[in-house]
Amino acid sequence: MAEHRRGANLPSIGGFNRTVVLDAVRRSPDGLSRVELAGRTGLSAQTVSNVTRFLIEAGMIVESGTVVSGRGKPRTILRLEPGSRFAVGVHIDPAVVTYVLLDLAGTVVASTTTSTPTADDPEQVVRTMASAVEDLVRTSDVDVDAVLGVGIASPGPIDVDAGIVLDPPFLPRWKDVPLRDALAEATGHPVLLEKDVTAAAVGEMFLAGESSARNFAFVYFGTGFGVGLVVDHEPVRGTGGNAGDAGHIMVEQGPFAGTPDGQGDRGEVGAAVAPERIVRIAASRGLDLGDVTDLGSVDRAWDAFAAAIDAGDPRAIELAAETGTVMGRAAVVIVNLLDIDRVVFGGPFWSRVAAAALPAARAAITESPILVPKHPVTVVETDRGADVAAVGAACLVLDAALSPRASALLIRR
Repeated sequence: MAEHRRGANLPSIGGFNRTVVLDAVRRSPDGLSRVELAGRTGLSAQTVSNVTRFLIEAGMIVESGTVVSGRGKPRTILRLEPGSRFAVGVHIDPAVVTYVLLDLAGTVVASTTTSTPTADDPEQVVRTMASAVEDLVRTSDVDVDAVLGVGIASPGPIDVDAGIVLDPPFLPRWKDVPLRDALAEATGHPVLLEKDVTAAAVGEMFLAGESSARNFAFVYFGTGFGVGLVVDHEPVRGTGGNAGDAGHIMVEQGPFAGTPDGQGDRGEVGAAVAPERIVRIAASRGLDLGDVTDLGSVDRAWDAFAAAIDAGDPRAIELAAETGTVMGRAAVVIVNLLDIDRVVFGGPFWSRVAAAALPAARAAITESPILVPKHPVTVVETDRGADVAAVGAACLVLDAALSPRASALLIRR
């Protein structure tokens, strides 16, 4: 395998000006004229003309109609061509692995899942995942050369530089799995590895378009609890790429205190809202969600929990609200620490209880007696769906290949 097809060496559309123009067009669903592009990007008319010619020839933008604005000849509108390039996103969850295919606009054009393979045989893990990626692209009738790369969202801790999944607590047999380079070798695509909460935050930022918030926290509720952070439009990764492990934040348990597992008045938020624990609390309150014996049964019990909420069961609604309250109390610590003005909730377990949990989480944040910032704090649910980590993983690729980077302007000797 040629070195340029390995690991994190993603293809680039070449040059800062090209990414600036493409990014401006991507963030404008109605399209932009060349004059508008020059105004928005600060580039000269000649540069915009040269760059747009390249992007049109590459098939990434298209001329789409004209508009008349004042005197002078009509202006040609340029729009993104979403189907010109694609990215694959992979989310490794302890129960299932989710695969999505995104076009340039960030639309999910195909998705599939497989059961999570054990990592007793790392080679089998790679074979299973590579086969699923190849099948996803093939069955979508997408030209393999139009795929920019594969992004992987994994529970932490990971070694982001080496591309290794170290030893996630919910994946006990996954230890030192060299996933990034092995999957690149197996698929022929460049591959990026990122912690799941960071991938979710990158997806939220990349797909927000012109409304993208500069600073926000993405509260991720899956098998584990974590927080992805974006500060000044940059994801916070930390020294080793493992920022966002917020499960050990201590919070008041509220109605959860004195539950069957003996939790006290205060405890770690990750343990407090663990889905398996919530299901046990539901049972203690007479809400039968089924027996819980493994990760799969927890997921099925959570489906039953969601169904009870949708059916208006007051016990389910109250328990989901209490869960949202505890997560909101943890989020207040992050809001105070970073002085952010937006909190986004999401993740595979969140989406199913959001109807009852979001209002409670919002109140726990905005009405908190310990909230320090005096500016309004917006608290919302992501609209990326339950597969937000997989979507975010694909956005890692799109963002790395297509978004402007100031570092590209540095003069290298």
